[in-house]
Amino acid sequence: MFIGFLNLEIYIPYSHSLKEKRKYIKSIRDRIQKKYNVAIAELDYQDKWQRIKIGVVTLNSHKIVVERLLNKVILDIEENIEGEIIAKQIHFF
Repeated sequence: MFIGFLNLEIYIPYSHSLKEKRKYIKSIRDRIQKKYNVAIAELDYQDKWQRIKIGVVTLNSHKIVVERLLNKVILDIEENIEGEIIAKQIHFF
């Protein structure tokens, strides 16, 4: 059994309040969870308006399946955000 953990830091320059940021995170979380059936949570920067740190977790009996899925999540987020991913890391357990 392989557990994949994706750690993303996102910069959103057009966010002007925590309320906008939370709305933005909710839209990302809802879309990614529904499309890829993964767990996703905000990990850090809860008090920053323009920074997001999220974690995405999935598991499968094949490591390559986990890796491909997490790379699809990265591409999906890159294509659909109004900002940029400034850091990304995939870990396996």
